[in-house]
Amino acid sequence: MVAIVRSLLAMLLLALIGAGSAQAQEKTGIKPGFTLGPGTARIVLLRPSIKVGAQSTAGMFEPNADWTQQARENIGRSLARAQAGLGNRVVDYVEPAGVSAPQLAEYQDLFDAVAQSVIEFQFFPGNRLPTKKRKGQFEWGLGDGIARVPGLADADYALFVTTEDHFGSTGRKVLQIFAALARVPVVAGVHKGFAGLVDLRTGELVWLNADLQMGGDVRDAEGADKRVRQLLEGFPGKPAEPAGAATVATAAR
Repeated sequence: MVAIVRSLLAMLLLALIGAGSAQAQEKTGIKPGFTLGPGTARIVLLRPSIKVGAQSTAGMFEPNADWTQQARENIGRSLARAQAGLGNRVVDYVEPAGVSAPQLAEYQDLFDAVAQSVIEFQFFPGNRLPTKKRKGQFEWGLGDGIARVPGLADADYALFVTTEDHFGSTGRKVLQIFAALARVPVVAGVHKGFAGLVDLRTGELVWLNADLQMGGDVRDAEGADKRVRQLLEGFPGKPAEPAGAATVATAAR
């Protein structure tokens, strides 16, 4: 009897995982008329915002410094390799000497809030705001003040990257199984990421790639590579991948 119950619970868990994967859908938005020709722009990659931790049984986020450091190093290396293939000059942000970081941190927080709003109010039709209903419309921004952030004066665009991972604890996963039996929705784990390009002349968000159910375990190198591929998929001006490479990348997903 115990074996039968365990088998049923395992089948239920697999079904839940499959349902979550089926719902995962990457969303990309781009400002109408915006194009970025190869070799035409200087893009500054701002320091990625990376948060990694555990999700408690109650669903609370518990930061893990070791996991976050592993993710920062892995994603940093993956981004460094990816920068050369984006079609334009992409350089890491260098904070000028004697300048504090709070102003840039405020824009990182603003970007995260705007990206979340785009997902909630434009990418999902059922939640669209009346002002965002027009097909092909994409009007979001961080304000033109970002151009005055020290270290960005000579750049055309700023590239923001955010990843956040809450790895579900054993208690959370067990709760998910029993909650499903009671038909109460409980999510085990959070894996979301945003990558966005901001025009420094206007402060407009001209491209956003966002997914609330991203793949890749950022705590290891292979998983970080997968995460970065997903974040930068569809990047404006990026040369098309050879057919063979695209096939391999798709298989890796």
